[in-house]
Amino acid sequence: MIRKTHVRRPALIAAALAALAVSCSNTPKPDAAAGGPATTATTAAPDGHDTLPGDVTPSAAPTSDPYAPTSGEKVRDAFATLQATLNDSCASDCSYFLARVNKELQELNSAMKNDPKGPGHFPEPLQKMAELNKTLGGDSSHENLRKHQTTLIGTRDFINTWMQGHPDDYR
Repeated sequence: MIRKTHVRRPALIAAALAALAVSCSNTPKPDAAAGGPATTATTAAPDGHDTLPGDVTPSAAPTSDPYAPTSGEKVRDAFATLQATLNDSCASDCSYFLARVNKELQELNSAMKNDPKGPGHFPEPLQKMAELNKTLGGDSSHENLRKHQTTLIGTRDFINTWMQGHPDDYR
């Protein structure tokens, strides 16, 4: 078996850094009512570099959950990323694998609900996702995902099979 761990970790780190870069580049402007007048003056940081108000040092940067679902994805794109989990397993990094499968399922669920064809176009997958989400009870911790691993993987496999029978939805 080929070990893929050396590929997953850098990819996960790159994804987290990309998400952080996007969130940092979209910093909202200070509101005068919330904290006084906005200024554009720079201040000298302890290391001598100029910083702008609102700049955050890496140690104080907010942490983001790399497994949190994103929004606005098309069904075909969400399905493609779900399919990318088909050859993975808990063999090398179970926590990562289960969290990723859950994230991909949640994103596909959201994409199906927001599809222009309407949620009625995807009745079986949405029903399976509703059952999975009821089983998980909103808890996406590793312990809970591990406890419900069979249901999680079964849902993924069911939706994969269903989508294979509906190629017009992902091509």
